[in-house]
Amino acid sequence: MTRPDERHAPSHDPAGPLAGARVLALEQAVAGPLCTRHLADLGADVVKVERPGGGDFARRYDTAVKGLSSYFVWLNRGKRSLTLDLKHPRAAEILERLVARSDVLVQNLGPGAIDRLGLVPADLRQRYPSLVICSVSGYGRGGPYEHRKAFDLLLQGETGVIATTGTQAEMAKVGISVGDIGAGVYGAMAVLAALYERRATGQGRLVESSLFDALAEWMGYPVPYTMYGGEPPARAGVRHATVVPYGLYRCGDGEGVNLAVQTDRQWTRFCAEVCDHPEWEADPRFATPAQRRVNRVALETAIEEAFAAHPRAEISRRLEAADVPYGDVLEVADFLDHPQLAARDRWREVDSPAGPIKAIVPALDLEGMEPRMDPIPDVGEQTDAILAELGYDPQSIAALHAAHAV
Repeated sequence: MTRPDERHAPSHDPAGPLAGARVLALEQAVAGPLCTRHLADLGADVVKVERPGGGDFARRYDTAVKGLSSYFVWLNRGKRSLTLDLKHPRAAEILERLVARSDVLVQNLGPGAIDRLGLVPADLRQRYPSLVICSVSGYGRGGPYEHRKAFDLLLQGETGVIATTGTQAEMAKVGISVGDIGAGVYGAMAVLAALYERRATGQGRLVESSLFDALAEWMGYPVPYTMYGGEPPARAGVRHATVVPYGLYRCGDGEGVNLAVQTDRQWTRFCAEVCDHPEWEADPRFATPAQRRVNRVALETAIEEAFAAHPRAEISRRLEAADVPYGDVLEVADFLDHPQLAARDRWREVDSPAGPIKAIVPALDLEGMEPRMDPIPDVGEQTDAILAELGYDPQSIAALHAAHAV
């Protein structure tokens, strides 16, 4: 790791800012693997411990990517896979050696599982003071739900996310794993903060993230809106619960345009230049954002009546000319061909057990660093190499295989 007095050095390690950092990943499913994949993207050596045979159960979520799981290929590039039966009598010794050579331990095992393995985080901190230990869980430490098993759908329900999503007629879950993603990203942020602090103190930290806390944070404005406004924001489908006009509106050819009016200037130009109704600006029903929300049915009906005279292309041209933000609502297949992805060179090929796979460049752009997007490992692909690094000779490694410990 770089020392504080080196932070103004003129060159950067091409392998990434975390080159030389070693991460032990006792992980499964989504949140933990996303946390450590971000660390691998930044150059860390991530050793992923998997069950002998099947490995991480996320490997079996689907077979959409040349026979591999779409979840697994998204979450696990750049890692090295070690198979280890965590309940085997020989496992404790191997885990101890792995911990001893690691800078970071990330775990998102089931409630209480890490303690049952003899790796109680507080005890590890005493034995390895410089170790950063990140626990990613469903509900966080403490409280009546601490020991509940948790998955993204369940946490979306518990935190009110589902209640804010969908239409007035029917609630809906968010279509991507927002709780897992939030917990994984916050976990990675916490690890980076602890590693940064360790440069000055030499001390590691216990850090945590959870799906519950991530989604509680991401609930954002609905919390104070409900607490102080007396009622929750209404579910608005592809429109906004409190900002009008904001969302998808039909045009004369049946196509929709996604738009957002946020400022008084945008509202003025939207009325006059896009809708050909400058009188709306002076209409008391629409004079303020609050009035537009109260009278949203009348306003949104009037907008679609104005749009009905023109095809989507013309409405888009007018929005562009009026400097009112707008965009498309794309299907996933259309997003894959998005011109912004192509123009900014946001695709790479990643090697995998099934051959090369296209993947989107990670969202962390660092000056002078080509994104590190190393292969997706097969189950236990690097087991023997990692055991050799831990000091096991070929005969000992063969004995561990024969005993079905690895």
